[in-house]
Amino acid sequence: MALYAIGDLHLAIGRDKPMNIFGENWENHAEKLQAGFSKLHDDDVCVICGDLSWAMDLDGALEDFLFIDALPGRKIILKGNHDYWWSTAAKAKKFFAAHGIGTIDILHNNSFVYGEQAICGTRGWFYEEETGAPHDRKIMLREIGRLKTSLESAGDREKLVFLHYPPIFGRYRCEEILELLRAYEVRLCCYGHIHGKGCRFAFNGWQGGTEFRLVSADALGFEPIEIKGP
Repeated sequence: MALYAIGDLHLAIGRDKPMNIFGENWENHAEKLQAGFSKLHDDDVCVICGDLSWAMDLDGALEDFLFIDALPGRKIILKGNHDYWWSTAAKAKKFFAAHGIGTIDILHNNSFVYGEQAICGTRGWFYEEETGAPHDRKIMLREIGRLKTSLESAGDREKLVFLHYPPIFGRYRCEEILELLRAYEVRLCCYGHIHGKGCRFAFNGWQGGTEFRLVSADALGFEPIEIKGP
């Protein structure tokens, strides 16, 4: 049972959603994702770091979730900034059960056991890149609370963190999230959100005792990256 990660599938199965805004390599990206996931086995786990579907609601996202469900392995998903279909985790779980979607779990105010380790995470937030209004600060504090809840739920296990927004990007640093990673001795933090030319400014490497990895789909060539071997 190996552990993989990828982010930002940006699916729009059966809908005309041009992806050239992110670069030419997004052409036929659903087929590329199928090829990339083909190396996974059914007992493998893949964390998908947000931005799964362009749909505006769960019904509109059905074909995208059926596509994800058919990919090999167990998928653990978290929310991204473009996941407008997201309402509550409870509603999503009920929707999955009603449509026979059995390989997708939701990472939201919780964690998942992976051997001696724990899979933790939340969406995160680019507070300094937004308007700086009190509402944005409120969102940031909410996301920090969700990450802390996730980390706490993991107990004494070694913690692996998966976010949508990067806590480090260029000169930007989300000190509140970085402090949590240090406090809980997180050794690995994977994130998505960054695409195309922006990938050159993404931070991949060690800082403050944590290794950071960009795992957006185009940065990985639409192939999930192995985090831990079987």
